[in-house]
Amino acid sequence: MKIGDTIPDLEFDIFQEDDIKKVKFSDFKGKWLVLAFYPADFTFVCPTELAELAGLHKEFKKQGAEIISMSTDSAYVHMSWHDTSPLVKKVKYPMGADPTHKLCLAFGTLIEKEGISLRATFIINPDGEVKALEMHDNSIGRNANEILRKLQAASFVSKNKGLVCPASWSPGKETLKPSTKLVGKL
Repeated sequence: MKIGDTIPDLEFDIFQEDDIKKVKFSDFKGKWLVLAFYPADFTFVCPTELAELAGLHKEFKKQGAEIISMSTDSAYVHMSWHDTSPLVKKVKYPMGADPTHKLCLAFGTLIEKEGISLRATFIINPDGEVKALEMHDNSIGRNANEILRKLQAASFVSKNKGLVCPASWSPGKETLKPSTKLVGKL
């Protein structure tokens, strides 16, 4: 997946609020999606990230977004982890399961020799287009506040055509309007 690509309407299992069910990405049409791929359940960095996202879940929902965490574990493993980990117990958003690796392959996050996903985040608009993505080494945890800020910026520019958000922009701060006029000498 690259910026501007439309995500495929894949079907996958989720674990959410003591239930396992099949969903498709089209079930979330009309919402922003934050896909948070992570390597595996019962690991060290992953529960800290999932808990931090859970702590901001209401803020993501205020932006019209849903978070879906995603690993190559099954929904049953997600349920077991949720039941035993104090950090993961905080998660109320869908925990996506990709044991066949079809989602990791589609999004380009699979580490084939290990059968797990890289740590990656995709922000997808309500029409299913990728607006932001970040992928990095599995030893480096993400910052949920920064993911929320990027979502807010992506949402703002989609509603305010012709405006762009400068570095470290957050809601309420000044935006920019690009111009074709040159200012000063090059």
